[in-house]
Amino acid sequence: MKKIKQILLYLAAVILLTIGLTLIFNEPIQNMIVSHNTETVRTAITRDQIQKNMETKNDDYDFSKVKSLDINQVGQALTHNQTQVIGLIAIPSVSLNLPISKGLSDAALSAGGGTMRENQKMGVGNYPLAGHYMTSKGLLFSPLESVEIGELIYLTDLDKIYIYKIYQKEVVDPYAVWLADNTSNSIVTLITCADGGVNRWAIRGELIETKNATNPELAVFNLK
Repeated sequence: MKKIKQILLYLAAVILLTIGLTLIFNEPIQNMIVSHNTETVRTAITRDQIQKNMETKNDDYDFSKVKSLDINQVGQALTHNQTQVIGLIAIPSVSLNLPISKGLSDAALSAGGGTMRENQKMGVGNYPLAGHYMTSKGLLFSPLESVEIGELIYLTDLDKIYIYKIYQKEVVDPYAVWLADNTSNSIVTLITCADGGVNRWAIRGELIETKNATNPELAVFNLK
């Protein structure tokens, strides 16, 4: 009886240790996978793939269904790689370099930003993107917290580069879905969590210049 009790205590200790180690290393592992996903997807994309993805149907635009990122989501994104990449975003002032994917699927938001409306076009009307805020400040849309008015946002579809100047940065409530509505003027809208997920950061920039996506001009996206 005493031996059985000792075995049970040993097993309980092992289980508790395993749980503890999982909790300790869960976030670093998740961050490592997210970083790997981002770089793999971002640097492998081609103009032909972007064009093909643009023509592929996607119905996943319900922002209310977006869940907080967890290690299961990022693991599945790494394994299945179902992102429909249609461009890249860069904000040099805060070292943000991410792929842009069509829609708001777990796969899309595990690697970068996702489009919030069907058939939205860079440089035409409002181009809204949503992304996850992570406690590791350099990942996904977390750097948006540090952007300032007047800084530049670069978007590209590897054909053209669209340069936007930030004119608005504010915290809004999570129901401000109007931010995804189209506009007559050409702007970009970036949305991520604020205040621990209670509210949202909303950053907007106005289009100030469009360039051809030559290799020298694409240097801002750090594609190597």
